[in-house]
Amino acid sequence: MTESLLIIEKTEQVGKIQLNRPQVLNALNTALVRELADVMEQMDQDDDIRCILLTGNDKAFAAGADIGEMAEATSVDFIVKPFFADWDRIRKISKPIIAAVDGFALGGGCELAMCCDIIVASETARFGQPEINLGVIPGAGGTQRLTRAVGKVRAMEMILTGKPIPAQVALELGLINRVVPSESLEEEAFQLAKEIAGKPPLAVRLAKQAVLKAMDLPLEHGLHFEQHSFYLLFSSDDQREGMRAFQEKRKPDFKGK
Repeated sequence: MTESLLIIEKTEQVGKIQLNRPQVLNALNTALVRELADVMEQMDQDDDIRCILLTGNDKAFAAGADIGEMAEATSVDFIVKPFFADWDRIRKISKPIIAAVDGFALGGGCELAMCCDIIVASETARFGQPEINLGVIPGAGGTQRLTRAVGKVRAMEMILTGKPIPAQVALELGLINRVVPSESLEEEAFQLAKEIAGKPPLAVRLAKQAVLKAMDLPLEHGLHFEQHSFYLLFSSDDQREGMRAFQEKRKPDFKGK
């Protein structure tokens, strides 16, 4: 594992991953995305981790893809070595992922933030899809996730002009969850991650899946998935513990079983 690409910590059932290519504003090259997918999959299998926190630095969450890596690529190159395979691995992580965004989240950086389940941003954060200025379009989900988050007309303007939006506008459009001062970003995001980590892990996992299904399925099919997941949780120890604790007026002790 290339230690310099990511800084990894585990605290109070929260797995923290910091992108660490500050010299290029955390540009997302193939090696970084592959290592990120590897680490996230490891955390997804780690019972001591219940929520994942993804951060960058104060200048950039990630300012886009590594253009130098792809400038001379051909269509055949992308077919022979699927460029987005590791992005698909990140998309399939079952535990909740919180993005703490400071500075630029542009191009692939914005797409990576949108791969996460919750986005907490600093007042200085800026989100955008500037690929049009390079003669291409978003390829890691930007046209799809951005449209689902902010609607057709705003997504169309952002993608066709390439102009970024500040954090407050992103909040108003529903792209992100909250805006906080830069100096308290990491602590706010960590506290949210810790709060989620304290919830019953199986219910959290199925709740995440159900919300994501709502983005893809017709209502009737989504309701069926939700009901099936609801029934399934009644075979868990956590369901019994949660309801007994409620009746006994005490704090539940969830084990993820």
